[in-house]
Amino acid sequence: MSPLQLVRRTAARRVDLVPMNPVDQLRAGHLGRRVTQLLAGLVLFGVTMALLLRAGLGLEPWGVLQYGLIQHVPMSYGAMSIAVSFVVLLLWVPLRQWPGLGTVLNAVVIGLAIDATLAVVPDIEGLPWRVLTMLVAIVGNGVAGAMYIGSQLGPGPRDGLMTGLSRRTGRSIRLVRTGLEVTVVTLGWLLGGVVGIGTLLYALLIGPVVQHFLPMLTVRVHPPVRRQDAAGASLASGSERQDQIAAASAAHSSTSEIPSAPRSAVPGSPVRDTVT
Repeated sequence: MSPLQLVRRTAARRVDLVPMNPVDQLRAGHLGRRVTQLLAGLVLFGVTMALLLRAGLGLEPWGVLQYGLIQHVPMSYGAMSIAVSFVVLLLWVPLRQWPGLGTVLNAVVIGLAIDATLAVVPDIEGLPWRVLTMLVAIVGNGVAGAMYIGSQLGPGPRDGLMTGLSRRTGRSIRLVRTGLEVTVVTLGWLLGGVVGIGTLLYALLIGPVVQHFLPMLTVRVHPPVRRQDAAGASLASGSERQDQIAAASAAHSSTSEIPSAPRSAVPGSPVRDTVT
C-alpha cells in the first residue's frame, strides 16, 4: 500500500464515539494506548495555546478570558488555565455530570504544558512569522483536540459544560457553544484579554480541523456489557425465538391441514365427514 493510499484509507476510517460513564471508560480496552494518546494530545493542546499567545494576534475564546483574568490576579497563564478548569468543573455539579480520567488530566496537564512552553519560547517578532505561528497553533490545537477526544476517556471541563448545558436546557450544541464562547470572549475582552484575527480564525477553523482528524484518531473501544443490558438482549432474543417457533408452527399447520369431505346428503343419515 502506497503512502497516499494509506492516508486516504485513514481519512476514510470511521470509529464511533461511545457514551460511557467514568468506570466504563477505564474498562473499554486499549487503556495504555488511549492514556498515551490522551496525554500527548493534552500536551500538544497546551503547547499550541502558548504559541497562539506568543503570536500575539488573538487568543482562543477561553484563552481571552484567562489572559484577561491574569491582568488582575497574580498568576501565570498556565496556572490560570488550571484554576478556570476547576471552577468550570464545579459547574458540572448542578448538571449531574461525572468527570472521567481525561477530564481531570485535561484540567491539569494543559496548564502545565502552557507554562513550560512559555518558559522556552520567546515573543515572536515579524508579522509573517506571527501569522505562520498563529496558523500552526490553530491547526495543531485542532489535532490535539481530536487526540484527546478520540481517546474516549472523558471530555474536557469546558466541553463537558457545553454538553451538560445542552442536555439540561434542550438547546443544540451549536447554540450552547456559541453562547458560551461569546460570553467568555466578551468578559475576557472587558478584563483586558487579547482579541484579534486569531480569535476569529480559531472560531472558524477549529471545528473543521477537529472534524477532519477525529476519525483518524478515535480509538475503537469495547465498553463492558451491563447485566441489565445483557438481560434485555437475552429477553429480546428469547422472544424472537418464540415468535419464530410460533410462525413455523402456524405455517406447518396451514400446509398439513386435511380438507374436509362433503357431508352426507341422505336425509336422516348421521352427519359425518369422510376422507376422500
